Amino acid sequence: MTEASRYLAQLSTEQLNASSSQLDTLTGEEIARLMNEQDASVTAAVAHAVPVIGKVIDETAARMRRGGHLLYIGAGTSGRLGVLDASECPPTFGVAPSVVHGIIAGGDYALRNAVEGAEDHYDQGVLDVREAGAGPLDVVVAISASGFARYCAGALDEARRAGALAVSMTCNVSSALSEHADLAIEAPTGAEVLMGSTRLKAGTATKMMLNMLSTGAMVRCGRVYKNLMVDLNVSNAKLEDRALRIIGHATGAGADEALRLLREANGSVKTAIVLKLGGVSAARAKEALEASGGWVHAALGSLRSDAPSA
Repeated sequence: MTEASRYLAQLSTEQLNASSSQLDTLTGEEIARLMNEQDASVTAAVAHAVPVIGKVIDETAARMRRGGHLLYIGAGTSGRLGVLDASECPPTFGVAPSVVHGIIAGGDYALRNAVEGAEDHYDQGVLDVREAGAGPLDVVVAISASGFARYCAGALDEARRAGALAVSMTCNVSSALSEHADLAIEAPTGAEVLMGSTRLKAGTATKMMLNMLSTGAMVRCGRVYKNLMVDLNVSNAKLEDRALRIIGHATGAGADEALRLLREANGSVKTAIVLKLGGVSAARAKEALEASGGWVHAALGSLRSDAPSA
Protein backbone atom coordinates (compact mmCIF):
# COMPACT_ATOMS: atom_id res chain seq x y z
CA MET A 1 0.00 0.00 0.00
CA THR A 2 1.37 3.40 -0.98
CA GLU A 3 1.63 6.35 1.39
CA ALA A 4 -1.21 8.02 -0.49
CA SER A 5 -3.38 4.91 -0.16
CA ARG A 6 -2.72 4.70 3.57
CA TYR A 7 -3.63 8.36 4.01
CA LEU A 8 -6.83 8.18 1.97
CA ALA A 9 -7.95 4.95 3.65
CA GLN A 10 -8.15 6.66 7.04
CA LEU A 11 -10.12 9.72 5.90
CA SER A 12 -13.67 9.88 7.21
CA THR A 13 -14.90 11.10 3.81
CA GLU A 14 -13.56 7.91 2.19
CA GLN A 15 -15.32 5.43 4.47
CA LEU A 16 -18.30 3.20 3.75
CA ASN A 17 -21.59 4.58 5.00
CA ALA A 18 -23.54 1.81 6.71
CA SER A 19 -26.79 3.74 6.32
CA SER A 20 -26.62 3.52 2.52
CA SER A 21 -25.36 -0.04 2.09
CA GLN A 22 -28.54 -0.97 0.17
CA LEU A 23 -28.52 2.19 -1.96
CA ASP A 24 -28.81 0.32 -5.26
CA THR A 25 -32.06 -1.36 -4.19
CA LEU A 26 -33.96 1.79 -3.23
CA THR A 27 -36.71 3.64 -5.07
CA GLY A 28 -36.27 7.23 -6.12
CA GLU A 29 -38.15 8.56 -3.10
CA GLU A 30 -36.20 6.30 -0.74
CA ILE A 31 -32.90 7.55 -2.20
CA ALA A 32 -33.99 11.17 -1.81
CA ARG A 33 -35.18 10.57 1.77
CA LEU A 34 -31.94 8.84 2.74
CA MET A 35 -29.82 11.63 1.27
CA ASN A 36 -31.95 14.24 3.01
CA GLU A 37 -31.47 12.44 6.34
CA GLN A 38 -27.73 12.27 5.79
CA ASP A 39 -27.57 15.95 4.84
CA ALA A 40 -29.05 16.80 8.24
CA SER A 41 -25.63 16.06 9.77
CA VAL A 42 -23.86 18.69 7.66
CA THR A 43 -24.89 21.61 9.86
CA ALA A 44 -23.27 19.99 12.91
CA ALA A 45 -20.09 19.35 10.93
CA VAL A 46 -19.92 23.00 9.88
CA ALA A 47 -20.61 24.09 13.47
CA HIS A 48 -17.33 22.39 14.39
CA ALA A 49 -15.54 24.87 12.13
CA VAL A 50 -17.40 28.06 13.12
CA PRO A 51 -14.81 29.42 15.60
CA VAL A 52 -12.06 29.28 12.97
CA ILE A 53 -14.36 30.61 10.25
CA GLY A 54 -15.06 33.57 12.52
CA LYS A 55 -11.34 34.28 12.84
CA VAL A 56 -10.90 34.07 9.08
CA ILE A 57 -13.82 36.46 8.53
CA ASP A 58 -12.26 39.06 10.82
CA GLU A 59 -8.77 38.61 9.37
CA THR A 60 -10.11 38.85 5.81
CA ALA A 61 -12.16 41.97 6.52
CA ALA A 62 -9.21 43.68 8.20
CA ARG A 63 -7.09 43.08 5.11
CA MET A 64 -9.85 44.07 2.68
CA ARG A 65 -10.33 47.38 4.49
CA ARG A 66 -6.68 48.10 3.66
CA GLY A 67 -7.05 47.10 0.00
CA GLY A 68 -6.45 43.37 0.29
CA HIS A 69 -8.08 40.52 -1.61
CA LEU A 70 -9.60 37.11 -0.95
CA LEU A 71 -8.39 34.31 -3.23
CA TYR A 72 -10.11 30.92 -3.36
CA ILE A 73 -8.18 28.08 -4.94
CA GLY A 74 -9.05 24.40 -5.34
CA ALA A 75 -9.51 21.46 -7.68
CA GLY A 76 -12.64 19.74 -8.98
CA THR A 77 -15.84 20.36 -7.02
CA SER A 78 -13.95 22.36 -4.40
CA GLY A 79 -12.48 24.66 -7.03
CA ARG A 80 -15.83 25.12 -8.75
CA LEU A 81 -17.50 26.09 -5.48
CA GLY A 82 -14.79 28.67 -4.82
CA VAL A 83 -15.19 30.20 -8.28
CA LEU A 84 -18.98 30.24 -7.80
CA ASP A 85 -18.77 32.07 -4.48
CA ALA A 86 -16.29 34.59 -5.86
CA SER A 87 -18.45 35.28 -8.92
CA GLU A 88 -21.43 36.20 -6.74
CA CYS A 89 -19.61 38.91 -4.78
CA PRO A 90 -19.58 41.73 -7.40
CA PRO A 91 -23.36 41.78 -7.99
CA THR A 92 -24.20 41.15 -4.34
CA PHE A 93 -21.76 43.51 -2.65
CA GLY A 94 -20.69 45.92 -5.40
CA VAL A 95 -17.01 44.98 -5.24
CA ALA A 96 -14.64 44.69 -8.18
CA PRO A 97 -14.16 41.13 -9.50
CA SER A 98 -10.56 41.19 -8.27
CA VAL A 99 -11.56 41.64 -4.61
CA VAL A 100 -12.79 38.04 -4.32
CA HIS A 101 -11.22 35.84 -6.96
CA GLY A 102 -11.52 32.11 -7.62
CA ILE A 103 -8.98 29.83 -9.30
CA ILE A 104 -9.59 26.19 -10.24
CA ALA A 105 -6.86 23.68 -11.03
CA GLY A 106 -6.81 23.13 -14.77
CA GLY A 107 -8.08 26.64 -15.56
CA ASP A 108 -11.52 27.73 -16.74
CA TYR A 109 -11.84 24.60 -18.89
CA ALA A 110 -12.06 22.64 -15.63
CA LEU A 111 -15.23 24.49 -14.62
CA ARG A 112 -17.22 22.34 -17.06
CA ASN A 113 -14.91 19.39 -17.60
CA ALA A 114 -12.98 16.99 -15.37
CA VAL A 115 -9.25 17.60 -15.65
CA GLU A 116 -7.84 14.38 -14.30
CA GLY A 117 -4.75 14.71 -12.14
CA ALA A 118 -4.88 18.51 -11.87
CA GLU A 119 -5.15 18.30 -8.08
CA ASP A 120 -1.86 16.39 -7.86
CA HIS A 121 0.38 19.15 -9.22
CA TYR A 122 2.01 20.96 -6.30
CA ASP A 123 4.07 23.22 -8.55
CA GLN A 124 0.99 24.43 -10.45
CA GLY A 125 -0.59 25.52 -7.18
CA VAL A 126 2.55 27.52 -6.43
CA LEU A 127 2.51 29.08 -9.89
CA ASP A 128 -1.20 29.96 -9.83
CA VAL A 129 -0.92 31.82 -6.52
CA ARG A 130 2.24 33.56 -7.70
CA GLU A 131 0.58 34.66 -10.93
CA ALA A 132 -2.41 35.94 -8.95
CA GLY A 133 0.00 38.31 -7.22
CA ALA A 134 -0.86 37.32 -3.64
CA GLY A 135 0.81 39.51 -1.02
CA PRO A 136 0.75 40.51 2.66
CA LEU A 137 -2.70 42.12 2.51
CA ASP A 138 -4.33 39.06 0.95
CA VAL A 139 -6.01 35.90 2.20
CA VAL A 140 -5.61 32.66 0.24
CA VAL A 141 -8.15 29.92 1.00
CA ALA A 142 -7.26 26.51 -0.42
CA ILE A 143 -10.31 24.23 -0.60
CA SER A 144 -9.99 20.44 -0.60
CA ALA A 145 -12.63 18.11 0.85
CA SER A 146 -10.08 15.37 1.50
CA GLY A 147 -7.25 17.72 2.41
CA PHE A 148 -5.04 15.61 0.15
CA ALA A 149 -4.76 17.83 -2.95
CA ARG A 150 -1.09 18.62 -3.54
CA TYR A 151 -2.14 21.50 -5.79
CA CYS A 152 -3.69 23.16 -2.73
CA ALA A 153 -0.64 22.47 -0.59
CA GLY A 154 1.52 24.25 -3.14
CA ALA A 155 -0.90 27.17 -3.19
CA LEU A 156 -0.74 27.61 0.58
CA ASP A 157 3.04 27.27 0.75
CA GLU A 158 3.38 30.01 -1.87
CA ALA A 159 0.82 32.15 -0.06
CA ARG A 160 2.85 31.96 3.14
CA ARG A 161 6.07 32.76 1.31
CA ALA A 162 4.36 35.85 -0.11
CA GLY A 163 3.20 36.95 3.34
CA ALA A 164 -0.50 36.28 2.69
CA LEU A 165 -2.73 34.61 5.28
CA ALA A 166 -2.91 30.93 4.28
CA VAL A 167 -6.20 29.20 5.11
CA SER A 168 -7.16 25.58 4.45
CA MET A 169 -10.78 24.45 4.12
CA THR A 170 -11.34 20.70 4.39
CA CYS A 171 -14.01 18.20 5.41
CA ASN A 172 -11.68 16.04 7.51
CA VAL A 173 -9.91 16.79 10.78
CA SER A 174 -6.12 16.90 11.02
CA SER A 175 -5.77 16.68 7.25
CA ALA A 176 -2.46 16.96 5.41
CA LEU A 177 -3.51 20.32 3.97
CA SER A 178 -4.11 21.79 7.43
CA GLU A 179 -0.38 21.48 8.12
CA HIS A 180 0.30 24.01 5.35
CA ALA A 181 -2.11 26.63 6.74
CA ASP A 182 -1.97 29.49 9.21
CA LEU A 183 -5.63 28.80 10.00
CA ALA A 184 -7.32 25.46 9.30
CA ILE A 185 -11.09 25.27 8.71
CA GLU A 186 -12.17 21.66 9.23
CA ALA A 187 -15.76 20.40 8.95
CA PRO A 188 -15.83 16.60 9.49
CA THR A 189 -18.75 15.59 7.28
CA GLY A 190 -18.01 11.85 7.44
CA ALA A 191 -18.85 9.04 5.05
CA GLU A 192 -20.88 9.91 1.95
CA VAL A 193 -24.06 8.17 0.82
CA LEU A 194 -22.11 7.23 -2.29
CA MET A 195 -18.69 6.22 -1.02
CA GLY A 196 -16.06 8.87 -1.70
CA SER A 197 -18.38 11.21 -3.63
CA THR A 198 -17.42 14.39 -1.82
CA ARG A 199 -19.58 16.55 -4.08
CA LEU A 200 -22.40 15.43 -1.74
CA LYS A 201 -22.21 16.21 2.02
CA ALA A 202 -18.70 17.63 1.77
CA GLY A 203 -19.75 19.82 -1.15
CA THR A 204 -22.77 21.08 0.77
CA ALA A 205 -20.62 21.87 3.81
CA THR A 206 -18.08 23.67 1.63
CA LYS A 207 -20.78 25.85 0.08
CA MET A 208 -22.10 26.70 3.54
CA MET A 209 -18.64 27.67 4.80
CA LEU A 210 -17.88 29.80 1.74
CA ASN A 211 -21.24 31.55 2.21
CA MET A 212 -20.22 32.39 5.78
CA LEU A 213 -16.75 33.57 4.84
CA SER A 214 -17.58 35.90 1.96
CA THR A 215 -20.79 37.26 3.48
CA GLY A 216 -19.18 37.74 6.88
CA ALA A 217 -16.18 39.55 5.43
CA MET A 218 -18.42 41.89 3.44
CA VAL A 219 -20.54 42.64 6.51
CA ARG A 220 -17.37 43.44 8.46
CA CYS A 221 -16.31 45.78 5.65
CA GLY A 222 -19.48 47.88 5.93
CA ARG A 223 -21.15 46.58 2.80
CA VAL A 224 -24.35 45.71 4.68
CA TYR A 225 -26.72 47.98 6.61
CA LYS A 226 -28.65 46.07 9.28
CA ASN A 227 -29.33 42.92 7.25
CA LEU A 228 -29.86 44.73 3.95
CA MET A 229 -27.82 44.27 0.77
CA VAL A 230 -27.05 47.97 0.33
CA ASP A 231 -24.03 47.69 -1.97
CA LEU A 232 -25.69 45.58 -4.64
CA ASN A 233 -24.98 46.44 -8.26
CA VAL A 234 -28.29 47.55 -9.82
CA SER A 235 -27.65 45.98 -13.20
CA ASN A 236 -31.02 44.53 -14.23
CA ALA A 237 -34.76 44.84 -13.61
CA LYS A 238 -34.80 42.25 -10.82
CA LEU A 239 -31.98 43.98 -8.96
CA GLU A 240 -33.62 47.39 -9.39
CA ASP A 241 -36.80 46.03 -7.85
CA ARG A 242 -34.74 44.59 -4.99
CA ALA A 243 -32.94 47.91 -4.55
CA LEU A 244 -36.25 49.78 -4.27
CA ARG A 245 -37.51 47.33 -1.66
CA ILE A 246 -34.26 47.65 0.30
CA ILE A 247 -34.57 51.44 0.31
CA GLY A 248 -38.16 51.04 1.47
CA HIS A 249 -37.20 48.71 4.32
CA ALA A 250 -34.39 51.03 5.44
CA THR A 251 -36.24 54.35 5.22
CA GLY A 252 -39.97 53.65 5.14
CA ALA A 253 -40.21 55.21 1.69
CA GLY A 254 -42.94 54.02 -0.67
CA ALA A 255 -42.17 52.63 -4.11
CA ASP A 256 -42.38 55.98 -5.94
CA GLU A 257 -40.24 57.80 -3.39
CA ALA A 258 -37.72 54.95 -3.32
CA LEU A 259 -37.35 55.23 -7.10
CA ARG A 260 -36.85 58.99 -6.84
CA LEU A 261 -34.24 58.52 -4.11
CA LEU A 262 -32.38 55.89 -6.13
CA ARG A 263 -32.28 58.14 -9.19
CA GLU A 264 -31.17 61.11 -7.10
CA ALA A 265 -28.40 58.93 -5.69
CA ASN A 266 -27.30 57.92 -9.19
CA GLY A 267 -28.16 54.27 -8.58
CA SER A 268 -26.41 53.95 -5.20
CA VAL A 269 -28.67 52.29 -2.64
CA LYS A 270 -26.40 53.38 0.23
CA THR A 271 -26.46 57.00 -0.86
CA ALA A 272 -30.24 56.90 -1.26
CA ILE A 273 -30.65 55.62 2.30
CA VAL A 274 -28.29 58.18 3.82
CA LEU A 275 -29.73 61.15 1.93
CA LYS A 276 -33.23 60.17 3.09
CA LEU A 277 -32.46 59.31 6.73
CA GLY A 278 -29.84 62.05 7.07
CA GLY A 279 -31.99 64.71 5.44
CA VAL A 280 -29.12 65.85 3.22
CA SER A 281 -28.31 66.12 -0.46
CA ALA A 282 -27.00 63.18 -2.45
CA ALA A 283 -23.59 64.84 -2.63
CA ARG A 284 -23.44 65.29 1.16
CA ALA A 285 -24.63 61.73 1.71
CA LYS A 286 -21.88 60.44 -0.56
CA GLU A 287 -19.28 62.50 1.30
CA ALA A 288 -20.44 61.12 4.64
CA LEU A 289 -20.26 57.57 3.35
CA GLU A 290 -16.77 58.08 1.98
CA ALA A 291 -15.61 59.56 5.28
CA SER A 292 -17.08 56.60 7.20
CA GLY A 293 -15.42 53.99 5.00
CA GLY A 294 -18.78 53.01 3.55
CA TRP A 295 -20.56 52.25 6.83
CA VAL A 296 -24.14 53.52 6.73
CA HIS A 297 -24.55 53.62 10.53
CA ALA A 298 -21.35 55.67 10.90
CA ALA A 299 -22.30 58.03 8.06
CA LEU A 300 -25.68 58.73 9.66
CA GLY A 301 -24.01 59.20 13.04
CA SER A 302 -21.63 61.78 11.63
CA LEU A 303 -24.46 63.70 9.99
CA ARG A 304 -26.41 63.78 13.26
CA SER A 305 -23.36 65.04 15.16
CA ASP A 306 -22.84 67.76 12.54
CA ALA A 307 -26.45 68.91 12.71
CA PRO A 308 -26.94 72.24 14.56
CA SER A 309 -28.57 71.88 17.96
CA ALA A 310 -32.02 73.38 18.47
